[in-house]
Amino acid sequence: MERLRLHIPDLSELWYRQKLLSDPDTMYFNRTSDSSGCIDFAEDGFSDWYKYWIKGFPMRYYAYIVRISDGSFIGELWLYKNDIVGFYEDYYKMGIIIENKFRRVGYGREALELLLDVAFCELGAASVNNFFESYRSEALKVHLNSGFKVDSVKNHICNVSITAREYFNNRKSNCST
Repeated sequence: MERLRLHIPDLSELWYRQKLLSDPDTMYFNRTSDSSGCIDFAEDGFSDWYKYWIKGFPMRYYAYIVRISDGSFIGELWLYKNDIVGFYEDYYKMGIIIENKFRRVGYGREALELLLDVAFCELGAASVNNFFESYRSEALKVHLNSGFKVDSVKNHICNVSITAREYFNNRKSNCST
């Protein structure tokens, strides 16, 4: 049973992204010795950000993660096409942030799988890649459980990826559902 859906926000809904990025408990993974890890997402930049991310489809995809039961926003995720020529022509990088109070209940994996559906079924990605600090064992677990493999771990950064072939070989249904 699906508990989540993705929602492309309207400009008027960017208050949630601002709230998410300013929450020290949610952004703990981004902390440094001289920073709380929070990211300033000032209202005067909403319009330009919106044009770049929301109007940038199919080069960029951005959505809120929404809990179906009550319509609550619980996080965000994104994809963007890598503009550096590499091994795969349609190579996308991704990111996902689940609000701290909604972590550790399986939402990360479900949201990641919804994002992979977008990447491979809507965008025709050949590969999706993510990277994060190697000490983030929960992030690694969620990615591995969704079919990613570890490409490398260098300087405490874990690089993971999944190809379209791997995605479709592990998928139980097709993209039309």
